[in-house]
Formats: sequence, structure tokens, C-alpha cells
Amino acid sequence: MTSEPVVSQPVHRSGALLDHLARRMRLRAESVLAPLRLRPRHLVALTVLRARDGITQQALSVTLEMDGTNITGLLNELEAEELIERRRSPEDRRRHVVALTDAGAKRLAEAECALAAVDDEVLAALDDSQREMLYNLLLQAAKGSDASCSTLDSACS
Repeated sequence: MTSEPVVSQPVHRSGALLDHLARRMRLRAESVLAPLRLRPRHLVALTVLRARDGITQQALSVTLEMDGTNITGLLNELEAEELIERRRSPEDRRRHVVALTDAGAKRLAEAECALAAVDDEVLAALDDSQREMLYNLLLQAAKGSDASCSTLDSACS
């Protein structure tokens, strides 16, 4: 039994290829973050704290889209490594303000350097202009697929 080709199907499908590259990037990223005692979720939190130093724990929870229990666990891990500090808000003693420490800023810079090497490794077949084009296309696709991706510009720049 033969099936007729679907005429409206594009010649190239990107999903499987994007998934493959994302998996390679994720596995390599996890391997370079491990010696720094960081996981991807730590990296995201540290990046947000660098951009919004002195954010309340509740606002950080909303920004990271994490519930209170999970944000507390994440912050406990980062505080144990002395990468962040929590203190009472001077305006409202019931709230905690979370700030990046100097050690946290240093560890974040080390992680970003290691992740840049991962980008270089995984995207080695592309020259600088192709990498910039890929980035811009992915950013455009991400913005078009989800209204909440409008924050990608500032988070990824």
C-alpha cells in the first residue's frame, strides 16, 4: 500500500534538529556547571539577581515562576554556597530581600565564561555572523510563540 505525499508539508522540519542541538547544549552546559557546583536553575536565579539586586523573595518567586517551597529550597542552596544573602526588608520587616554576594557574582561570571565555551563547541560549524543570525531567528521565534517571551531580550542580551 503506497501513501501519497502530503503536498503542504515543508521540505525541512526544524523541531527534531532544534531538540538535538538543545540536548547537546544542555548536556554540555550541565557538565561545565557541575564543577562550579551550579545547576541551570541556580544560574537563572543568579542572573536575575544580578539584574535586579535587592529583589524581594516573593518577587523573585514570581519572576522565576516558582512556588514558595521551591524558591526557599533554591535560595537555601545558593545561600549555603554563600552566593546570595537574604536579609529583612527595611521597609517591611515581614519580607526578605535577596541579593547577590561578591562570591555569587564571581561564580556567575565563571559560569558564563564556561557556557560561552559550550556555545563555541556546539556551534563550531557556524561563523560569527551565522551565530548572530541563528540567535536572532530563535529570539524572533520565541517571541512569536509566547507572550511571556518578551522578557527574553533583556535576559538574553
